[in-house]
Amino acid sequence: MTLPRTPGPIGIFDSGYGGLTILDSIRRCLPQYDYLYLGDNARAPYGPRSYSVVYEFTRQAVHQLFHMGCQLVILACNTASAKALRTIQQQDLPRWDAERRVLGIIRPTAEVIGSLTTSRHVGVLATEGTIKSQSYDMEIQKLHPDIIVTGMACPFWVPLVEYNETASPGADYFVKKYIDQLMQADPLIDAAILGCTHYPLLLNKIRLFMPPAVRIIPQGHYVATSLADYLQRHPDMEQRCSKNGQSLYLTTDDPAKFAEQAQLFMGAGTIVAQHISLA
Repeated sequence: MTLPRTPGPIGIFDSGYGGLTILDSIRRCLPQYDYLYLGDNARAPYGPRSYSVVYEFTRQAVHQLFHMGCQLVILACNTASAKALRTIQQQDLPRWDAERRVLGIIRPTAEVIGSLTTSRHVGVLATEGTIKSQSYDMEIQKLHPDIIVTGMACPFWVPLVEYNETASPGADYFVKKYIDQLMQADPLIDAAILGCTHYPLLLNKIRLFMPPAVRIIPQGHYVATSLADYLQRHPDMEQRCSKNGQSLYLTTDDPAKFAEQAQLFMGAGTIVAQHISLA
């Protein structure tokens, strides 16, 4: 099937809801563009799944977004960026359309981390799948070989967000637990990357228990500014992104449930989602 070549929205893909925090940051930075968000909520979470399964699910989603007119797709999912991005870029894009692009969200933070740490000791708080992939370690080491990276999996943080328990006293134990473990593993850490798109919703709790000298680094701002820079450096791609300031939402699960949950991640405004099948 031939892919459409006319200008289309920027695709934003995530296994679930967390990518909405990335979309929110991108849209604040680049409000003129159109966006098409796709959440594979029916098959989330991706974190515990194998590389091959995450790749296949992500490949299906990217291909769907391409068929719906996207010329550029952002994998607003750390697990998909870690386990599927490189294979899609190297194997699938040349077969589908060599002029289209798929970008991840790990590299933008890795690029700027060198300017955000003085001690050269950096922590990464993320899901188990992202930590095990060592994607942040590898990207940071390639760009900043002198930086020591310590990762800490925080398996209970995503459920706290999705069950709207971010402000509850019960969240204190689990937020403090993993921060304490991270700082015990390397007391010299002075910058901590939030390597999961859900974690910005826990920012108030994280600030409460993180040592004051440690800089907390959510991804959204850096992904957004990196995308703005990318579009400026690639005017050919910029011309292929439509500009009506509109956002559409797709989910593989129940649209009503998606719209309700999305309010936790996007704040004010009514979100209307449509159901889509990927398998």
